[in-house]
Amino acid sequence: MSTEKKEDPPVQQTILQTPQQPSNVFASLANSGPVSIFAYCASSILMTVTNKYVVSGYDFNLNFFLLAIQSVVCIITISTLKTFGIINYREFNSGEAKKWSPIAFLLVIMIYTSSKALQFLSIPVYTIFKNLTIILIAYGEVLWFGGSVTSMALGSFILMVLSSVVACYGDTDASGSMNLNIGYFWMFLNCFSSATFVLCMRKRIKLTNFKDFDTMFYNNLLSIPILLVSSFVLEDWSAENLLLNFPVENRFAVISAMIFSGASSVGISYCSGWCIRVTSSTTYSMVGALNKLPIALSGLIFFDAPINFFSISSIFIGFVAGLVYAVAKQQQAKEKSQQLPK
Repeated sequence: MSTEKKEDPPVQQTILQTPQQPSNVFASLANSGPVSIFAYCASSILMTVTNKYVVSGYDFNLNFFLLAIQSVVCIITISTLKTFGIINYREFNSGEAKKWSPIAFLLVIMIYTSSKALQFLSIPVYTIFKNLTIILIAYGEVLWFGGSVTSMALGSFILMVLSSVVACYGDTDASGSMNLNIGYFWMFLNCFSSATFVLCMRKRIKLTNFKDFDTMFYNNLLSIPILLVSSFVLEDWSAENLLLNFPVENRFAVISAMIFSGASSVGISYCSGWCIRVTSSTTYSMVGALNKLPIALSGLIFFDAPINFFSISSIFIGFVAGLVYAVAKQQQAKEKSQQLPK
Protein backbone atom coordinates (compact mmCIF):
# COMPACT_ATOMS: atom_id res chain seq x y z
CA MET A 1 0.00 0.00 0.00
CA SER A 2 2.73 2.46 0.85
CA THR A 3 4.61 1.86 -2.44
CA GLU A 4 1.45 2.51 -4.51
CA LYS A 5 0.92 5.88 -2.85
CA LYS A 6 4.47 6.92 -3.67
CA GLU A 7 4.16 5.97 -7.37
CA ASP A 8 0.74 7.56 -8.11
CA PRO A 9 1.58 11.31 -7.85
CA PRO A 10 4.39 11.32 -10.49
CA VAL A 11 2.12 9.48 -12.96
CA GLN A 12 -0.66 12.05 -12.43
CA GLN A 13 1.75 14.94 -12.94
CA THR A 14 3.03 13.62 -16.27
CA ILE A 15 -0.53 13.03 -17.53
CA LEU A 16 -1.98 16.37 -16.42
CA GLN A 17 0.87 18.83 -16.87
CA THR A 18 2.31 17.84 -20.26
CA PRO A 19 -0.69 18.64 -22.51
CA GLN A 20 -1.61 21.81 -20.56
CA GLN A 21 1.80 23.45 -20.60
CA PRO A 22 1.43 25.43 -23.88
CA SER A 23 -2.08 26.61 -23.00
CA ASN A 24 -0.89 27.68 -19.55
CA VAL A 25 1.84 29.82 -21.14
CA PHE A 26 -0.63 31.39 -23.57
CA ALA A 27 -3.17 32.03 -20.79
CA SER A 28 -0.54 33.63 -18.58
CA LEU A 29 0.47 35.97 -21.42
CA ALA A 30 -3.15 36.80 -22.26
CA ASN A 31 -3.80 37.75 -18.63
CA SER A 32 -0.49 39.50 -17.99
CA GLY A 33 -0.77 43.18 -17.10
CA PRO A 34 2.82 44.10 -18.07
CA VAL A 35 2.48 42.34 -21.45
CA SER A 36 -0.81 44.14 -22.23
CA ILE A 37 0.70 47.51 -21.21
CA PHE A 38 3.75 46.92 -23.42
CA ALA A 39 1.52 45.92 -26.36
CA TYR A 40 -0.63 49.04 -25.95
CA CYS A 41 2.41 51.35 -25.81
CA ALA A 42 4.10 49.63 -28.76
CA SER A 43 1.00 49.83 -30.97
CA SER A 44 0.56 53.55 -30.18
CA ILE A 45 4.19 54.33 -31.03
CA LEU A 46 4.10 52.25 -34.22
CA MET A 47 1.01 54.00 -35.57
CA THR A 48 2.31 57.49 -34.77
CA VAL A 49 5.72 56.82 -36.32
CA THR A 50 4.30 55.19 -39.49
CA ASN A 51 1.81 58.04 -40.00
CA LYS A 52 4.59 60.58 -39.55
CA TYR A 53 6.75 58.67 -42.04
CA VAL A 54 4.04 58.82 -44.72
CA VAL A 55 2.80 62.40 -44.28
CA SER A 56 6.27 63.91 -43.79
CA GLY A 57 7.35 62.95 -47.32
CA TYR A 58 8.79 65.80 -49.33
CA ASP A 59 5.69 66.32 -51.51
CA PHE A 60 2.98 64.19 -49.91
CA ASN A 61 -0.45 65.85 -50.22
CA LEU A 62 -2.97 62.99 -50.55
CA ASN A 63 -4.03 63.01 -46.91
CA PHE A 64 -7.68 62.08 -47.61
CA PHE A 65 -6.52 59.11 -49.69
CA LEU A 66 -4.14 57.98 -46.93
CA LEU A 67 -6.96 58.02 -44.38
CA ALA A 68 -9.28 56.16 -46.76
CA ILE A 69 -6.68 53.40 -47.22
CA GLN A 70 -6.29 53.14 -43.45
CA SER A 71 -10.07 52.79 -42.98
CA VAL A 72 -10.29 50.14 -45.73
CA VAL A 73 -7.45 48.15 -44.16
CA CYS A 74 -9.13 48.45 -40.76
CA ILE A 75 -12.44 47.09 -42.11
CA ILE A 76 -10.69 44.20 -43.90
CA THR A 77 -8.73 43.35 -40.74
CA ILE A 78 -11.67 43.32 -38.32
CA SER A 79 -13.85 41.46 -40.86
CA THR A 80 -11.17 38.76 -41.11
CA LEU A 81 -10.88 38.55 -37.33
CA LYS A 82 -14.67 38.22 -37.05
CA THR A 83 -14.71 35.44 -39.67
CA PHE A 84 -12.26 33.43 -37.58
CA GLY A 85 -14.27 34.10 -34.40
CA ILE A 86 -11.54 36.15 -32.71
CA ILE A 87 -13.71 39.26 -32.30
CA ASN A 88 -17.37 40.05 -32.75
CA TYR A 89 -19.45 43.10 -33.64
CA ARG A 90 -23.04 43.73 -34.72
CA GLU A 91 -24.14 43.41 -38.35
CA PHE A 92 -24.62 46.49 -40.51
CA ASN A 93 -27.98 48.21 -40.00
CA SER A 94 -29.03 51.09 -42.26
CA GLY A 95 -31.03 52.77 -39.49
CA GLU A 96 -28.10 52.72 -37.07
CA ALA A 97 -25.79 53.86 -39.87
CA LYS A 98 -27.97 56.88 -40.57
CA LYS A 99 -27.93 57.87 -36.90
CA TRP A 100 -24.16 57.29 -36.68
CA SER A 101 -23.25 59.19 -39.88
CA PRO A 102 -22.71 62.58 -38.12
CA ILE A 103 -20.17 60.86 -35.84
CA ALA A 104 -18.36 59.48 -38.90
CA PHE A 105 -18.28 62.97 -40.41
CA LEU A 106 -16.73 64.35 -37.21
CA LEU A 107 -14.22 61.48 -37.31
CA VAL A 108 -13.15 62.48 -40.82
CA ILE A 109 -12.55 66.06 -39.68
CA MET A 110 -10.60 64.84 -36.64
CA ILE A 111 -8.30 62.40 -38.46
CA TYR A 112 -7.73 64.78 -41.39
CA THR A 113 -6.69 67.68 -39.15
CA SER A 114 -4.55 65.23 -37.17
CA SER A 115 -2.72 64.08 -40.31
CA LYS A 116 -2.16 67.68 -41.43
CA ALA A 117 -0.84 68.69 -37.99
CA LEU A 118 1.47 65.67 -37.91
CA GLN A 119 2.66 66.55 -41.41
CA PHE A 120 3.94 69.99 -40.38
CA LEU A 121 4.83 69.47 -36.70
CA SER A 122 7.35 67.19 -35.04
CA ILE A 123 6.05 64.21 -33.07
CA PRO A 124 7.03 65.69 -29.65
CA VAL A 125 5.22 69.00 -30.36
CA TYR A 126 2.22 67.14 -31.78
CA THR A 127 2.03 64.80 -28.76
CA ILE A 128 2.32 67.64 -26.25
CA PHE A 129 -0.35 69.79 -27.90
CA LYS A 130 -2.66 66.76 -27.95
CA ASN A 131 -2.93 67.21 -24.17
CA LEU A 132 -4.99 70.35 -24.78
CA THR A 133 -7.78 68.11 -26.07
CA ILE A 134 -8.11 66.69 -22.55
CA ILE A 135 -8.93 70.18 -21.23
CA LEU A 136 -11.63 70.73 -23.86
CA ILE A 137 -13.16 67.30 -23.21
CA ALA A 138 -13.15 67.83 -19.43
CA TYR A 139 -15.03 71.13 -19.63
CA GLY A 140 -17.29 69.73 -22.34
CA GLU A 141 -18.29 66.96 -19.93
CA VAL A 142 -19.08 69.63 -17.34
CA LEU A 143 -21.49 71.29 -19.78
CA TRP A 144 -22.99 68.17 -21.40
CA PHE A 145 -22.86 65.45 -18.76
CA GLY A 146 -22.77 67.37 -15.47
CA GLY A 147 -19.18 66.52 -14.72
CA SER A 148 -16.81 68.44 -12.48
CA VAL A 149 -13.19 69.60 -12.50
CA THR A 150 -11.22 69.17 -9.27
CA SER A 151 -8.41 71.45 -8.15
CA MET A 152 -5.83 68.76 -8.96
CA ALA A 153 -7.27 68.36 -12.46
CA LEU A 154 -7.12 72.13 -12.90
CA GLY A 155 -3.47 72.03 -11.84
CA SER A 156 -2.76 69.39 -14.48
CA PHE A 157 -4.46 71.61 -17.10
CA ILE A 158 -2.16 74.48 -16.17
CA LEU A 159 0.83 72.17 -16.62
CA MET A 160 -0.52 71.04 -20.01
CA VAL A 161 -0.78 74.63 -21.22
CA LEU A 162 2.70 75.36 -19.85
CA SER A 163 4.17 72.35 -21.65
CA SER A 164 2.61 73.53 -24.93
CA VAL A 165 4.07 77.03 -24.51
CA VAL A 166 7.51 75.57 -23.74
CA ALA A 167 7.16 73.25 -26.76
CA CYS A 168 6.65 76.31 -28.97
CA TYR A 169 9.92 77.77 -27.70
CA GLY A 170 11.63 74.44 -28.29
CA ASP A 171 10.34 74.18 -31.87
CA THR A 172 13.29 75.97 -33.48
CA ASP A 173 15.17 75.49 -36.71
CA ALA A 174 18.94 75.43 -37.31
CA SER A 175 19.18 79.22 -37.10
CA GLY A 176 17.43 79.26 -33.73
CA SER A 177 14.22 80.96 -34.93
CA MET A 178 10.80 79.57 -33.98
CA ASN A 179 8.93 77.49 -36.58
CA LEU A 180 5.52 79.19 -36.35
CA ASN A 181 4.13 77.29 -39.33
CA ILE A 182 0.69 76.22 -40.51
CA GLY A 183 1.00 73.07 -38.38
CA TYR A 184 -0.12 74.97 -35.27
CA PHE A 185 -3.31 76.04 -37.07
CA TRP A 186 -4.10 72.41 -37.92
CA MET A 187 -3.17 71.35 -34.38
CA PHE A 188 -5.66 73.71 -32.74
CA LEU A 189 -8.35 72.64 -35.22
CA ASN A 190 -7.56 69.04 -34.35
CA CYS A 191 -7.90 69.69 -30.60
CA PHE A 192 -11.36 71.22 -31.03
CA SER A 193 -12.53 68.60 -33.54
CA SER A 194 -11.18 65.73 -31.37
CA ALA A 195 -13.02 67.03 -28.30
CA THR A 196 -16.24 67.48 -30.30
CA PHE A 197 -15.92 63.97 -31.76
CA VAL A 198 -15.31 62.32 -28.37
CA LEU A 199 -18.16 64.15 -26.62
CA CYS A 200 -20.67 63.50 -29.42
CA MET A 201 -19.63 59.87 -29.71
CA ARG A 202 -20.04 59.29 -25.96
CA LYS A 203 -23.54 60.71 -26.17
CA ARG A 204 -24.40 58.52 -29.17
CA ILE A 205 -22.89 55.39 -27.58
CA LYS A 206 -25.22 55.80 -24.60
CA LEU A 207 -28.18 55.79 -26.99
CA THR A 208 -27.01 52.89 -29.20
CA ASN A 209 -25.14 50.81 -26.59
CA PHE A 210 -22.28 50.26 -29.04
CA LYS A 211 -19.28 48.19 -27.96
CA ASP A 212 -15.67 48.93 -28.97
CA PHE A 213 -15.65 46.95 -32.20
CA ASP A 214 -19.18 48.12 -33.10
CA THR A 215 -17.89 51.68 -32.90
CA MET A 216 -14.79 50.84 -34.92
CA PHE A 217 -16.83 49.07 -37.61
CA TYR A 218 -19.33 51.90 -38.14
CA ASN A 219 -16.75 54.67 -37.84
CA ASN A 220 -14.45 53.23 -40.49
CA LEU A 221 -17.15 51.91 -42.82
CA LEU A 222 -19.07 55.20 -42.95
CA SER A 223 -15.92 57.32 -43.23
CA ILE A 224 -14.63 55.49 -46.34
CA PRO A 225 -17.04 57.10 -48.88
CA ILE A 226 -16.56 60.55 -47.29
CA LEU A 227 -12.78 60.23 -47.50
CA LEU A 228 -12.75 58.88 -51.07
CA VAL A 229 -15.11 61.57 -52.38
CA SER A 230 -13.09 64.26 -50.59
CA SER A 231 -9.88 62.86 -52.08
CA PHE A 232 -11.14 62.72 -55.67
CA VAL A 233 -12.76 66.17 -55.47
CA LEU A 234 -10.22 68.14 -53.41
CA GLU A 235 -6.89 66.44 -54.10
CA ASP A 236 -4.72 66.39 -57.22
CA TRP A 237 -4.86 63.02 -59.01
CA SER A 238 -2.70 63.94 -61.97
CA ALA A 239 0.10 61.58 -63.02
CA GLU A 240 2.70 64.18 -62.02
CA ASN A 241 1.30 64.56 -58.50
CA LEU A 242 1.00 60.79 -58.01
CA LEU A 243 4.67 60.49 -58.91
CA LEU A 244 5.51 63.15 -56.32
CA ASN A 245 3.50 61.37 -53.60
CA PHE A 246 4.78 57.90 -54.50
CA PRO A 247 8.32 58.33 -55.87
CA VAL A 248 9.82 55.25 -57.46
CA GLU A 249 12.72 55.00 -55.01
CA ASN A 250 10.50 54.56 -51.89
CA ARG A 251 7.06 53.74 -53.34
CA PHE A 252 6.90 50.29 -51.74
CA ALA A 253 7.91 51.66 -48.33
CA VAL A 254 5.25 54.41 -48.42
CA ILE A 255 2.45 52.04 -49.50
CA SER A 256 3.51 49.46 -46.89
CA ALA A 257 3.48 52.14 -44.17
CA MET A 258 -0.03 53.23 -45.21
CA ILE A 259 -1.32 49.66 -44.96
CA PHE A 260 0.54 48.97 -41.72
CA SER A 261 -0.82 52.11 -40.04
CA GLY A 262 -4.37 51.00 -40.86
CA ALA A 263 -3.77 47.57 -39.32
CA SER A 264 -2.09 49.13 -36.28
CA SER A 265 -5.26 51.15 -35.55
CA VAL A 266 -6.98 47.80 -34.94
CA GLY A 267 -4.09 46.81 -32.71
CA ILE A 268 -4.49 49.94 -30.60
CA SER A 269 -8.20 49.28 -30.10
CA TYR A 270 -7.61 45.66 -29.15
CA CYS A 271 -4.63 46.41 -26.87
CA SER A 272 -6.49 49.21 -25.07
CA GLY A 273 -9.40 46.86 -24.32
CA TRP A 274 -6.94 44.13 -23.35
CA CYS A 275 -5.11 46.49 -20.98
CA ILE A 276 -8.36 47.54 -19.27
CA ARG A 277 -9.50 43.90 -18.97
CA VAL A 278 -6.38 42.55 -17.26
CA THR A 279 -5.53 45.64 -15.19
CA SER A 280 -8.07 48.39 -14.44
CA SER A 281 -9.40 51.61 -15.93
CA THR A 282 -7.18 53.53 -13.48
CA THR A 283 -4.06 51.66 -14.61
CA TYR A 284 -5.09 52.24 -18.23
CA SER A 285 -5.38 55.99 -17.67
CA MET A 286 -1.98 56.01 -15.99
CA VAL A 287 -0.49 54.10 -18.92
CA GLY A 288 -2.04 56.63 -21.30
CA ALA A 289 -0.30 59.41 -19.39
CA LEU A 290 3.03 57.59 -19.26
CA ASN A 291 2.76 56.57 -22.92
CA LYS A 292 3.18 60.15 -24.11
CA LEU A 293 6.80 60.08 -23.03
CA PRO A 294 7.98 57.23 -25.32
CA ILE A 295 5.84 58.57 -28.20
CA ALA A 296 7.48 61.99 -27.90
CA LEU A 297 10.93 60.43 -27.56
CA SER A 298 10.29 58.34 -30.69
CA GLY A 299 10.04 61.59 -32.64
CA LEU A 300 13.48 62.59 -31.41
CA ILE A 301 14.92 59.18 -32.29
CA PHE A 302 13.36 58.43 -35.70
CA PHE A 303 12.91 61.95 -37.12
CA ASP A 304 14.84 65.19 -37.25
CA ALA A 305 12.99 66.87 -34.38
CA PRO A 306 14.72 69.79 -32.59
CA ILE A 307 16.59 68.69 -29.47
CA ASN A 308 17.22 71.51 -27.01
CA PHE A 309 16.49 72.49 -23.41
CA PHE A 310 12.94 73.68 -24.18
CA SER A 311 11.95 70.63 -26.26
CA ILE A 312 13.17 68.21 -23.58
CA SER A 313 11.56 70.29 -20.80
CA SER A 314 8.21 70.40 -22.64
CA ILE A 315 8.17 66.60 -22.90
CA PHE A 316 8.90 66.26 -19.17
CA ILE A 317 6.25 68.85 -18.17
CA GLY A 318 3.68 67.20 -20.45
CA PHE A 319 4.52 63.82 -18.93
CA VAL A 320 4.02 65.18 -15.39
CA ALA A 321 0.77 66.89 -16.46
CA GLY A 322 -0.64 63.62 -17.78
CA LEU A 323 0.41 61.83 -14.61
CA VAL A 324 -1.25 64.45 -12.36
CA TYR A 325 -4.44 64.28 -14.47
CA ALA A 326 -4.56 60.46 -14.18
CA VAL A 327 -4.19 60.69 -10.38
CA ALA A 328 -6.90 63.38 -10.26
CA LYS A 329 -9.29 61.14 -12.20
CA GLN A 330 -8.48 58.25 -9.86
CA GLN A 331 -9.29 60.33 -6.77
CA GLN A 332 -12.46 61.65 -8.38
CA ALA A 333 -13.62 58.10 -9.10
CA LYS A 334 -12.98 57.08 -5.47
CA GLU A 335 -14.97 60.06 -4.18
CA LYS A 336 -17.90 59.20 -6.43
CA SER A 337 -17.90 55.57 -5.26
CA GLN A 338 -17.94 56.70 -1.63
CA GLN A 339 -20.88 59.07 -2.29
CA LEU A 340 -23.08 56.39 -3.87
CA PRO A 341 -26.31 55.76 -1.91
CA LYS A 342 -26.28 52.66 0.25
